[in-house]
Amino acid sequence: MSLFKKLFGGSDAPKGPEPVTYKGFTIHPEPMKEPDGYRLAARVEKEIGGEVKSHHLIRADVLHTADQAAEAAVGKAKSMIDQMGDRIF
Repeated sequence: MSLFKKLFGGSDAPKGPEPVTYKGFTIHPEPMKEPDGYRLAARVEKEIGGEVKSHHLIRADVLHTADQAAEAAVGKAKSMIDQMGDRIF
């Protein structure tokens, strides 16, 4: 059966963390696999003047699971948005 899944696009692979909307920004958690766990990382986007602007947030923090890293990345991104707003871009 796995041959048919491969041929027709079926996948058992888990989906990544869902994007979060915060104050008009979209936060896409993107944990990065490291030897000791997952590095905290996210992509922050916002449409400004009809153009989607993007900022990549990568921190030195490494957490045990991808879920922990994704949750922490959302928190850090929200804090950055609160502090900098559109100046992120």
